[in-house]
Amino acid sequence: MTAFASNSAFAVLRHGDFSRYLAARLIVTLAMQMVNVAIGWQVYDLTGNMLDLGLVGLAQFAPFLVLILPAGQIADRFDRTRVLLVSYGLQAATALALWWFSARGLTVVWPIFAVLVLAGCARALAMPAGQAIVMNLVPAADFSRATAISSSSFHAAVIAGPVLGGLLYLAGPQVVYATATLLLVTAVLLTLSVRSRQSTQRSPISLDGVLAGFRFVRSRPTVLGAISLDLFAVLFGGVTALLPVFARDVLAVGPTGLGLLRTAPAIGAAVTSLLLTFWPISRHAGRWMFGGVALYGVATIAFGLSTSLALSVFALALTGAGDMVSVFVRHLLVQLETPDAIRGRVSAVNAVFIGASNELGEFESGLAAAWLGAVRATVVGGVATLIVTGLWTRLFPPLATMDRFPEPVRTLDTTPLAPPAMPPLAAEPAK
Repeated sequence: MTAFASNSAFAVLRHGDFSRYLAARLIVTLAMQMVNVAIGWQVYDLTGNMLDLGLVGLAQFAPFLVLILPAGQIADRFDRTRVLLVSYGLQAATALALWWFSARGLTVVWPIFAVLVLAGCARALAMPAGQAIVMNLVPAADFSRATAISSSSFHAAVIAGPVLGGLLYLAGPQVVYATATLLLVTAVLLTLSVRSRQSTQRSPISLDGVLAGFRFVRSRPTVLGAISLDLFAVLFGGVTALLPVFARDVLAVGPTGLGLLRTAPAIGAAVTSLLLTFWPISRHAGRWMFGGVALYGVATIAFGLSTSLALSVFALALTGAGDMVSVFVRHLLVQLETPDAIRGRVSAVNAVFIGASNELGEFESGLAAAWLGAVRATVVGGVATLIVTGLWTRLFPPLATMDRFPEPVRTLDTTPLAPPAMPPLAAEPAK
């Protein structure tokens, strides 16, 4: 049984286009993780203001929020490979600009925020195309394992990127940005040879077409519940923006220690995604998803209370493990429920929720830390995540009780579905 699972998992990598896409995505993730570590330390070193760390996320989220829905229709209307090429090129330009500013002796932070706006635009363009393209590169039977392999490679880069970024930062931020620029150019060259098989929709870009993804998500209560659960859980429980504060003021571990803290969630996620590659979740999907989010909340509380680097790294690794289980279930559910002709726009809606939970969550973390202090803000955020988890089991019972994943949807059913009746909040208290 184990040998069969192993052979099935690695057989997915024999699809050449998928393998090249995977390599390019790994390189882009590695480069941007290095950049994120450098930006966080550089901004906090220049200003010493925790709110500025929150503004780093907000600077990326604002353009992302404006562009993400049109980017979804672009991903349905044009070749998703070409859309990724443009995005990777823009990210290379942002790394080059950061190198130039740092090499000239940066003393203020506004040029960094200006570059982050361009980075937010690039991410908005990439996320719908990147989420939707995997179904175009592998057979449907291989999709769950391709998703797990893609997640494993992503988290491998998230593990290596912060550590490498922290080490290179010892030689100066310009070294980090120069290395990232070279890596991103390499990713562009790899993506040039990827060919996807997708159902492009050549209707003109319009507001009605852009909003089609929202209408589709609203008609599927399990999809709506899954992506909104991630939004509110990570919005309250995310601690990424505060890691420079914990590294310098709480744990006193310096930029190399910051790299370890940034890496820890990815270690937990990578181990979990590797297990899911060989043993994908096939039963009790709803329980696995809610259990993963609950683990995320408990581990966040533990991290906030820790004064030991080892315990902090372990707690952050558990947040990554819990988040990976939730992400795996949500991604499969969204992609399998959505026909290819609208998959880019539905992925864009999913990306809105992910972006809000990440970038807007970083702003919320910085704001809460400025009011309450980093430790209190982190503990309160973990408690809020547990409250959201209990509440969502009552708001979306079909998701909480979901057993098996649906079969892949081939065509778009345009019959409007009435939203399911939700039980009143007062009927039973959230667990």
